[in-house]
Amino acid sequence: MLAEMRIQGLGVIEDALLELHAGFTVVTGETGAGKTMVVTGLHLLSGGRAEVSKVRTGMLKAFVEGRFTYSGVEGAERIVAESGADVDEDGSVIALRAVAVDGRSRAHLGGRSVPVGVLAELSEQLIAVHGQNDQLRLLRPAEQRAVIDRFAGDAVAKPLGAYQEIRSEWLAVIAELTERSTRSREMAQQADLLKHGLTEIDAVAPEPGEDVELTAQIKRLAAADELRAAATEAHVAVSGSPDGEPEAPGAAGLVSEALRRLSTSEDAVLRELAPRLEEASVLLADVGAELGNYVETLDADPALLEQVLARQADLKRLTRKYAADVDGVLAWADDARRRLETMDTSEEALAELAMRRDQLAVQLAAHAAEVSGAREKAAAELAAEITRELSGLAMGQAAIEVTVEQRPAEHGDTHALTIDGRAVHAGADGVDDVELLLRAHDGAPPLPVHKAASGGELSRVMLAIEVVLAHADTVQTLVFDEVDAGVGGRAAVEIGRRLARLARTHQVLVVTHLPQVAAFADQHLVVDKGHTGGVTRSGVKNLKQAERVSELARMLAGMDNETGRAHAEELLATAEKDKTEFEPKKKRAAKKK
Repeated sequence: MLAEMRIQGLGVIEDALLELHAGFTVVTGETGAGKTMVVTGLHLLSGGRAEVSKVRTGMLKAFVEGRFTYSGVEGAERIVAESGADVDEDGSVIALRAVAVDGRSRAHLGGRSVPVGVLAELSEQLIAVHGQNDQLRLLRPAEQRAVIDRFAGDAVAKPLGAYQEIRSEWLAVIAELTERSTRSREMAQQADLLKHGLTEIDAVAPEPGEDVELTAQIKRLAAADELRAAATEAHVAVSGSPDGEPEAPGAAGLVSEALRRLSTSEDAVLRELAPRLEEASVLLADVGAELGNYVETLDADPALLEQVLARQADLKRLTRKYAADVDGVLAWADDARRRLETMDTSEEALAELAMRRDQLAVQLAAHAAEVSGAREKAAAELAAEITRELSGLAMGQAAIEVTVEQRPAEHGDTHALTIDGRAVHAGADGVDDVELLLRAHDGAPPLPVHKAASGGELSRVMLAIEVVLAHADTVQTLVFDEVDAGVGGRAAVEIGRRLARLARTHQVLVVTHLPQVAAFADQHLVVDKGHTGGVTRSGVKNLKQAERVSELARMLAGMDNETGRAHAEELLATAEKDKTEFEPKKKRAAKKK
C-alpha cells in the first residue's frame, strides 16, 4: 500500500504532501491545477520514463518520494531485502525518484541508491496505474489476451508455462535442424578440418604437462657430465671417499666420530648433545644415499637425448598450430570433439533431429490445446462478469463477448504447429488470438470494443474490466487517472459506487473531474492553484467534511453558492448511504460500537 507521497518541483506543484487513505482516495482540482502531476509522480515512482519537461521552471530537480507498506507481499519483501534498503520501524520503506533539468535521473530505495529498474520491479508488486493510455493499450490483441490470462490465473498460467518450456526446446531443435541442412557443405568443411587436427594430435598422443617435463629432462641429459661431477663431489663430501681413505672421511664420518666421543663422555652436558648429533647423522646418511642413487641413474646416453629431442619437436609442431602449450592443445582437442558432435550432417543425424522435432511438436500441440481450452472457459466467465458490471454502469442493454480463436499459420511460417488437422502459429503466448467485442444493444452485431463504444462507453467498459480483474489482481493499490472521462449523470454515480466497492479490498486512488465519483471517496484531496509574484504554484490539501461540500459544489455548479452546496450535501449523503448498505455487516457493527 502507498501510505504517503511527497512531490517537489514537478510541473506546477512546488511542494505537496499526500497522506493517502487505505480505502478510496479521490484527487480533484480545477483544470490546469496540476492534479495529473499526482499520476505523473506515481509513474516516476514506478520506474517510468523521466521527462525533463516535467521539472518545474526555475528548479534544478524534481523529487517524488513515496512510503510503501508491503508486509506479506513476498515479491516486494525479496526486492527490498536484495537491494539492502533500510526499513523503518513501522515496516515501511521509502522510495525516491529525482529528475534533474540536465536529464539525469536517480532512484533510491530505503536510503540506498538503486537502479531505476528496482523501483519498477517493486511497483509491479504493489501498485497498478490505469489511465486513458492504458485504455488504448487494452484495445491491442496482445493486451486483451493478457486480460484473459490474468482473470484465469493458474488455470492458464500452469499449462502456458509448460507450453513455453516445450516451445523453447522445439524452436532450438528446429533451428539446429535448419542450420545443419542449409549449411551442410560449410559444416562438412569445418568438420574435416577438426577431424584432421584431431588425427594429428591423436597421432602424437601428448600427455598433460609433457612439454614441461621434457624440457627439464633435456637439460639434465645435455649437462650429464657436469651434473655427475657435481653430484659425485657432493657425495664424497657427505659420505667420504668410496675407498674409505682415512684422510677423507666425509661429513657423515666426522659426525659419527663426534657422536661416539660424546656418547662415551662422563659429562652429562656433553651427553645431552648426543641426540642432536644422532639426528644430523641420520639426515646426512639419507642425503648421501640419494646423491649416490642420482649418480647411478644419471645417463649421458646420446641416443636417449636424441629421442627426447625428437619427441619435443613433435610437441612443438602441435603447439605452433593449436595452442601455446600441450595443455592448451589437449583443451582444443576436447572442444573440437564437442563441436563435431553438433556438426553431424549425415542423413541419420538429420533424421534423428527431425524425429525429435516432431515428438516435441506433438507435446507442444497438446499443451497449446489445453491453454486454448482454459482461455475459452475463462473468456465465457469474464464476458458474463463484465456484462453484469456494465448493467450497473447505465449500459444495461450492452453485452461483452470475448472470442478465443487459434491463429492460422501463414504460408512459410517456421513456427507452424498442427492442431486438429489445422496449421496454427505457435507464438510465445500460445496459439490464440483474443478479442473483446461489444454488442451495444439487443439486435446489434458484436463489434470490436473501440468501434462499438463511444468515448464515455469505452471508459465504462474499461472500468468494468478493471473492477472484474481487481479480484484476481495481486497488487494492493489501484490508481485510476480520469477513467471516467466522457461520463456523466447516472453513469457517473455508478462509477463512484463501483470504485467504492473496489476500495473494500484494495487501496484506490482516483483522479477525477466528476463530483458523483468524488462523493464516494473516504478521503478527498484537492490540488489548489495559486499565483505569487506572477508565478503559478500548486499544492495539495486534505479536505474536511465542510470543505468537501464546497469543492463538490464547485465541481457541480462551477461556484460555491447555496444551491450548489445543497446539491453537494445531498450527493454526499446519498453516497454515504450507498456505502453503508454494501459494507459488510461486521464492519457496520464495529462502526456503531
